[in-house]
Amino acid sequence: MTSQPHILVIDDEPQILRALRTILTAKHFRVSVAGRGEEGLALAAAEAPDVIILDLGLPDLDGVEVCARLREWTQVPIIVLSVRESERDKVMALDSGADDYLTKPFGIEELLARIRVAQRHSTQAMGSKRTVVTAGPLEIDLAQHVVKRNEVEVKLTATEFKLLAYLAANAGRLLTHRAILAAVWDPADVDRVEYLRVYIRQLRKKLEDDPEQPQYILNEPGIGYRFVVED
Repeated sequence: MTSQPHILVIDDEPQILRALRTILTAKHFRVSVAGRGEEGLALAAAEAPDVIILDLGLPDLDGVEVCARLREWTQVPIIVLSVRESERDKVMALDSGADDYLTKPFGIEELLARIRVAQRHSTQAMGSKRTVVTAGPLEIDLAQHVVKRNEVEVKLTATEFKLLAYLAANAGRLLTHRAILAAVWDPADVDRVEYLRVYIRQLRKKLEDDPEQPQYILNEPGIGYRFVVED
């Protein structure tokens, strides 16, 4: 019998903890809760959850610090839920190791979708990583460096492929401009956002039906990009 996926919720709002425990338990998750950052770190170490849902405004530690401390020893997916809406807060959380960010109030179906993406990415990272990523008519062979659209090969430059491969390998995750620039180019290039936008435009022209209304390479204004595949 397959064990239930385990989610740890770290949030200091009792009503949020109660609601998420009830909803996620009904969706067949095992749920642990913590009201403080230090408690959450201890539970993460003791229980090894499959996904962590984290609030940034904790009474003892800032959630960004919790992310950074978790990333010192685990790659468990972290989904931030926060009332903080500023781009700066989102970028800080994501650059500190969070995989995704939802602003309160949030829709439960959207949260469940983000959890599914986080679980999928975690499974891939633990050894069953896909070498071929598909999204609609797109097929991206990460090992063979081949991209097809409607079964016809698409010619990409080396940099275009490296950018697409990084996005596709992290499908569903919200990646910041700085993270993409550091991974695809060089850590010294993390502020060259316009450079990144040029390459994103080139990829969309080659891969999207309508580059002005993209379906696969989505922009999160002021933060970064997300490559979308269908559930």
